Amino acid sequence: MVPFWATAGRRVRKVVKSRYVPYVALGASFSFIVIMFNIPVPDGTSAHAVAGTLNAILLGPGAALIAVSVALIIQALFFGDGGVLALGANCFNMALALPFVGYAVYKLLSRNMTITNPRRAVAAGIGGYVGLNVAALCAAIEFGIQPDLFKAADGTPLYAPFHLSQTFPAMALAHLTVAGLAEFALTFGVIAFLQRANIPILRINHTNVQVDGVLPDRRPLGWRWAVVALGVLVVLTPLGLLAPGGAFGEDTPANLDLGKYNLRAVPTGLARWSSFWDHAVLGRYGFDSGAHPNIGYMLSAVIGLAVIAVGVCAVLLAGRFISRLRNNDDPARTASVAP
Repeated sequence: MVPFWATAGRRVRKVVKSRYVPYVALGASFSFIVIMFNIPVPDGTSAHAVAGTLNAILLGPGAALIAVSVALIIQALFFGDGGVLALGANCFNMALALPFVGYAVYKLLSRNMTITNPRRAVAAGIGGYVGLNVAALCAAIEFGIQPDLFKAADGTPLYAPFHLSQTFPAMALAHLTVAGLAEFALTFGVIAFLQRANIPILRINHTNVQVDGVLPDRRPLGWRWAVVALGVLVVLTPLGLLAPGGAFGEDTPANLDLGKYNLRAVPTGLARWSSFWDHAVLGRYGFDSGAHPNIGYMLSAVIGLAVIAVGVCAVLLAGRFISRLRNNDDPARTASVAP
């Protein structure tokens, strides 16, 4: 992921102007909150949307890569969600494959459409659906090849014990039927709303797209509407606790029902690294004692949003400051021509 992050950082500084930097933070915050909403799926797990394609449509795929990566990094470091050792794979799936594929599908379906064309919102939703399922496909492949790549001398898997014949249907069930539809509804709904209420935001990444007819005769909503929306989502985040198995909707190695999967023991490699990161501020989105889970979940959302907002703005603004210093030190740019 390192070269992709570096390339995206350079492109974001060229495309996203200084006044739009807060929108990248809002995009990361939105992805962070959306991922916290775990939707129960049959067989005891859960799925979630990501808003990766939505970020790509509004700010460009490079900015989406940065925004979703920041959300995943904050989740892993501060809340132990996703895993530090799996961070590269998670970012590849949800911050790279998802927004770039989803954005490509959106561009293909929305070509020659005006920015206010209702079918553009449908194209955005389809892009989100396809992008999320491509990310799920990547995860299924990553899980499914592990038993053949990493195993003990006797053939026992060291990490993920499930083969492609199991990971493909498991990921397809959760994302084709549940998470993909949530991603479609989320992406379609936001784009359709912005077409009626805030064309300037759509213009950030659609500078050359024409407008169909007359613009709505109302004052565009400012960025504060997004902050209010995030506040409402924070209050609603405990809905993620409805998924079985806790906030993640998944079992930990300590209480994993091995018999359900015809396993006799947790793979040794998985058991060895399962507690690698024990420095989370609010591990598993709650208090260590397990008391007041709803309050702990909402507090986690607030802390995560604050860290993301400060982090994204600081990183992007620092990058711009360094870029300006380099430009000022470049003789080719600062040298004057003698009369």
